Amino acid sequence: MKIDVLTLFPKMLEGFVSESIIGRALRERLFSLQIYNLRDWAKDERRTVDERPFGGGAGMVLQAEPLAEAVEALKGGHTHVVYLCPDGFPLTMPKVRELAEKEHLLLVSGHYESVDERFRSQCVDEEISIGDYVLTNGTLPAAVLIDAVVRTLPGTLGDEQSLQQDSFREGLLSFPQYTRPETFRGGKVPEVLLSGNHEAIARWRLEQQMKRTIRRRPDLIFN
Repeated sequence: MKIDVLTLFPKMLEGFVSESIIGRALRERLFSLQIYNLRDWAKDERRTVDERPFGGGAGMVLQAEPLAEAVEALKGGHTHVVYLCPDGFPLTMPKVRELAEKEHLLLVSGHYESVDERFRSQCVDEEISIGDYVLTNGTLPAAVLIDAVVRTLPGTLGDEQSLQQDSFREGLLSFPQYTRPETFRGGKVPEVLLSGNHEAIARWRLEQQMKRTIRRRPDLIFN
């Protein structure tokens, strides 16, 4: 898989993608990553890529021209262009698995108040939000999307069973996990996990998933 990121803040991603599981996957060439500065497509010496919005209002808007020219320069025959924005469609595990099947993801990080709507309608294949809140720009959401997608790629995780136990894998939150010692500050590991009975453990874990999901995210079950 090839991933490109178009952003005003390349350094925000550089450290993130060099660490932990994502960094190892990148070094092992399980995917490729290039980060591009949108200002490289600016037309003036000041490298301007934003302007005041028509109709008035606070803040600035990213211009359509540098964005479109950047996407056209980076786009290939199998490129899927994703614009990260708070008013996009929610990023879910089914969507993550769908994106992981793409040959080339081009992630566009928004900034300021928004980007020119003509760029969104003409050059973007999909708009995605990582949650119902607003961040200073879309670079961190791009990092979140990269992390979620790359960890599903074959070979990224040392234990592929980890994917089967992830939250949202079957539309449920994950079950509680315990490790040594068996007793910690009066809290004990549930006996079923010490029983060695794999069927009983599986039933217990599913029950815990249901309880936790109903308590914390009932929308996942009753929506």
